[in-house]
Amino acid sequence: MNNPVKILIVEDEMIIAANISLQLSTLGYDVIGIVPRGEEALTCVKEDRPDVVLMDINLKGELDGIDTVKRIKEVSDVAVIYLTANADETHFSRAKSTHPYAFISKPFKKLDLQRAVELTIDRVQQEQHENSTTHSTSNDSEPPFMLSDCIFVRHHEKMVKVDIKNILYIEAERNYCRIYSKDKEYLLVITLKDMDEKLPSKHFLRVHRSFIVNLSQIDEVATSHIVIAKKAIPVSKSLKEELLKRLQTI
Repeated sequence: MNNPVKILIVEDEMIIAANISLQLSTLGYDVIGIVPRGEEALTCVKEDRPDVVLMDINLKGELDGIDTVKRIKEVSDVAVIYLTANADETHFSRAKSTHPYAFISKPFKKLDLQRAVELTIDRVQQEQHENSTTHSTSNDSEPPFMLSDCIFVRHHEKMVKVDIKNILYIEAERNYCRIYSKDKEYLLVITLKDMDEKLPSKHFLRVHRSFIVNLSQIDEVATSHIVIAKKAIPVSKSLKEELLKRLQTI
């Protein structure tokens, strides 16, 4: 990860949260927020897309940390590290079912926190690498060539035609874009901004800083996200009105 890793802290004891934030900032991480409630964590994950979430299990409010992570997993595959002062078997089994990347027992030392985050980031990078080699991808620097009803992308040393009607959505991965079609994925060396400028606006709309969607592929529209092929995609508040207008004209 070339940019600083973005970390969200979900902890209702503000003194502990502030101490964690200071330690992470000292280690060079970008702490994008500290929130005390699960509901606020859901909003931050949808809008700010952290790389890692540090989640206290024993949150106050309607959602504890484990319930919050279950809800987060419906909209994001973000890596989760649990913080807990209660490591009994019941809590551990519930937490384990959400597939966290690590557990940190309170009280913990700075080195415990550092190692847990480093191991989590290493695992995320390894999974991203495996995904990029498993799925059909294109990482050539040649930009896509676009026509009114299709685009051509470089894939395995060839230019492959991808019908616009088969594109589900496009997700930003820093200076890359990953096109999700009905049957394949393609990784392109192009920013989402540049991709947005090239795509025909009749079919596509940027609904979030990290997502462009094919309007005809939208299955559901919720308050803060849309669903395409069972994938929940966040919608920025500033773009929601434009999305609804566009859907009315299809």
